[in-house]
Amino acid sequence: MKTRAITAFFFTIVMLGSIFLGGYTFTFFYLLLSLAALFEFFKLIKTAGIRPHRNIALFAATLVFLMTAGYHYLQFETKYLLLLVPLLFSVFISELYKKDKIPFANISYTFVGFVYVTTPFCFFYSLGFLASSAEYSFHLPLSFLLMLWANDTGAYLFGMKFGKTRLFERHSPKKSWEGFFGGMFTSVLASYLISLQFTEISSWVWAGMALLIASFGTLGDLVESMLKRSLNVKDSGTFLPGHGGLLDRFDGLLIAAPVVYTYLYLLLH
Repeated sequence: MKTRAITAFFFTIVMLGSIFLGGYTFTFFYLLLSLAALFEFFKLIKTAGIRPHRNIALFAATLVFLMTAGYHYLQFETKYLLLLVPLLFSVFISELYKKDKIPFANISYTFVGFVYVTTPFCFFYSLGFLASSAEYSFHLPLSFLLMLWANDTGAYLFGMKFGKTRLFERHSPKKSWEGFFGGMFTSVLASYLISLQFTEISSWVWAGMALLIASFGTLGDLVESMLKRSLNVKDSGTFLPGHGGLLDRFDGLLIAAPVVYTYLYLLLH
């Protein structure tokens, strides 16, 4: 617990610092974080004997993230995203030169990495520019993380105290419906406190965001548990002592961020 607490303290400071120190720091930090998480995903997949095209994928993921940042900062036309098409399809060509019995498994998991890791981080990053596409604001990304952390904390505490009814025992034996609704309660409570500080969005919109984060964040946790169980591993990595890997810490974000961005974009634009 001491190791977990120390790791959580310093990692929280780094996370909050990356959000508060401006748009360029936010961009650089989440570019590195998304690449590290993608690298961890491919390392995890290799334990099952699958050999994804890691180098091509990391290069393409860097371009995807930088193009997302360029869209927000430079407002260039989205047609330039088509430049990624030849790079993505180079995965198929590269596989021709690998002597492997499962070529399309290698190809498939390369693209799964983009969909499961890179794309959600791009959506989370874009929350910082949702209010004004050319100007960075920390309000939405900070609020997202606070609600996500509130949900995780509430789910743990309520689950420990009242948890009896299993939520999805096949993938996560310890999760309970009591913990799920407890996490949802604390997330909505956090959204109310946030609405008192960030008044540019109504409290009902903040509450809706909290409900989505609690629901899809929990599903993200279950999806990552399903991935680890399919590979017969306990943690996704060892990057965070006492907490496992980056995917263990950001599993909720990976499913919730695209949904929350879509929700807010449709309501605010």
